Amino acid sequence: MLKSLIILLGRNLAKCPRPWLQKICQLLGWGIYTFLYKRRRLLLANLHHAFPEKDHAWIERIAKKSCERTIEMGMLNLISPFLADSTLQSWFKVAPTVQATLEQMRSTQRPVLLLIPHFSLMEALTVTPLLLDADVPHTGIIYRPLKNRTLENWVKQSRERFGIQLLSRRNGFISALSILREGGVVGILFDQNSGEQGVLTTCMRRIASCTELPGMLVEKFQPMVGAFYPQRDGFLQATLHIEPLETPADSLTTVFTINNWLYNKLKTDTSLCADWLWLHDRWRTQDRYRQRFCLRAKRMGIEQTLAFNQWDALPRTTRFWLRMPNWLGDIVMALPLIRALRCSRPDAAITLLVQPHFIPLLEKFGIAEAMIALPQKKSLRYFTAFKALRKEYPDVHILLTNSLRGDLEAKCVGAPQRFGMQRPHKPRKWLTHTWQLPKDLDETKLHQTKVWEQYFRYFGLQVSIDLTPFSIQTPLPSAAIDGPSRIALFCGSENSPEKRWPIQHWQHLIRRLSAQTQCEFHLLGTAKDRAITTGIIAGCPHATVFDKAGQTSLVEVADFLPSCRLAIGNDSGGMHIANALGVPLIALYGPTNPIRTGPIFTAPHTILQPDSCSPTGGSPIEQIHPQKVVEIALHMIKN
Repeated sequence: MLKSLIILLGRNLAKCPRPWLQKICQLLGWGIYTFLYKRRRLLLANLHHAFPEKDHAWIERIAKKSCERTIEMGMLNLISPFLADSTLQSWFKVAPTVQATLEQMRSTQRPVLLLIPHFSLMEALTVTPLLLDADVPHTGIIYRPLKNRTLENWVKQSRERFGIQLLSRRNGFISALSILREGGVVGILFDQNSGEQGVLTTCMRRIASCTELPGMLVEKFQPMVGAFYPQRDGFLQATLHIEPLETPADSLTTVFTINNWLYNKLKTDTSLCADWLWLHDRWRTQDRYRQRFCLRAKRMGIEQTLAFNQWDALPRTTRFWLRMPNWLGDIVMALPLIRALRCSRPDAAITLLVQPHFIPLLEKFGIAEAMIALPQKKSLRYFTAFKALRKEYPDVHILLTNSLRGDLEAKCVGAPQRFGMQRPHKPRKWLTHTWQLPKDLDETKLHQTKVWEQYFRYFGLQVSIDLTPFSIQTPLPSAAIDGPSRIALFCGSENSPEKRWPIQHWQHLIRRLSAQTQCEFHLLGTAKDRAITTGIIAGCPHATVFDKAGQTSLVEVADFLPSCRLAIGNDSGGMHIANALGVPLIALYGPTNPIRTGPIFTAPHTILQPDSCSPTGGSPIEQIHPQKVVEIALHMIKN
């Protein structure tokens, strides 16, 4: 029944004037672009990733043309069995390179391997023997057969009418070997989505799984190699070309050579670019959500890809977006995970969605390719701003927040994969995949960074978490052994007054340390901390105490901290920055839980709590006696 309907449709369409057929293809192509939303987004994302330098108008124009030409490809498949030879000869012709390749083949007695890209009029390649004056050697093209056996037999018979033999991918490999062995011609539709059977390399600078079949044939038979493709002359009109390629030395070089040839063609020829079938998801080989944070394949060709292209590292073209926490301390505690993700996915271009005042500091750490400033929450256009980001086409959106607002942000952006953590009785329906916290996981007894580590490992992270402090370039020298010791004091706390050590305790600390050492005390913090720092200075020797609260940016604080011998602070973002930069640290904890939010980097640090305090916190911070802090500070300064 299906075969009869297709034959009836093809026979009637073949009788239509070509302008009518063109209008049909334009209308159906418009329908694909307009109504198939997921397919349109994939199409636009593919083009945007391949040509990030192009503007959106150019990408949309190519995308619409590609939809039309995909329908045109189907149209040619339908009507070609019913077209007269004279019609095909008027629509298609061969370039001189085709005849020249055959003549060279005869003179050298070498077989020929033709690599065929996914262009819309590639069906015309089966017409080649009709268009040549000379006899064509035994030729076979390896193709993917249809599942319907009756329809497959009819299609195969109609395509072989001019003498080119179709060889099934399932069982035609032996026939292909025989053709090459006898000096014939074999064509292969080379693929960028071969799943676990392919070699992991790059295509268009993006990670892809590519078939090694052409390379295996090159190694075995050393044939002449060429790219065989139709160059469009108009609707259902093309000139068939063979572009000789230098015979690669091995299997992988064959893959790299043809992929680079294709990319250069698409970049330099707009018509060919619109001809390529962009509607296919060609880069999905590494998108399994449980393996998303690593590269995994049976056949890895990454090192050889780097050598072939003379790259120092993989192009970072797979777009990972991370929605960062809203508090500075949480952001700093997330840095080891981002560093691990960069290592585990060396192709990841990481973009951080973060509060705007944190961006300069994060740029200083150099852990991301881009930053996007979050809009003001009270703005009426808050979610509109996220919808505007849809045209950036991220591949993965990773949330380090647990709010409904963050989930809705991710939904608006529209990444095909959106990851988050799920706690009991808190569904996250706007996300595509979640890691459910184990029922036996007690978050009060595990550091936040370690919780995030389990979250990342669920999605495939394999590398170890590096807790080594960051090294950044600063305008100031590192802490000097001789001369006055600079001590950074973080006396405030942005989000909770209960976490602030009392003013009189800070004064006692400064007076005692000043009496026993040559120290400079630099009070750091935000403008909101000025009331605290002003009160501290009122009872301390002004010559050695400098109030910088509200007068230094986060970048200036980060530049200053490496010049300090010691930092002392409440549970605050500034304390975490000092720890991340390797500054020896005394961290004061009372009501909050240092097991969960304490310093995580391996720089020297001491966590102080009140004597009777539980390890998970819960006691007033004023119960930490200043003399105890003095003793530990003296020991750390001297050592």
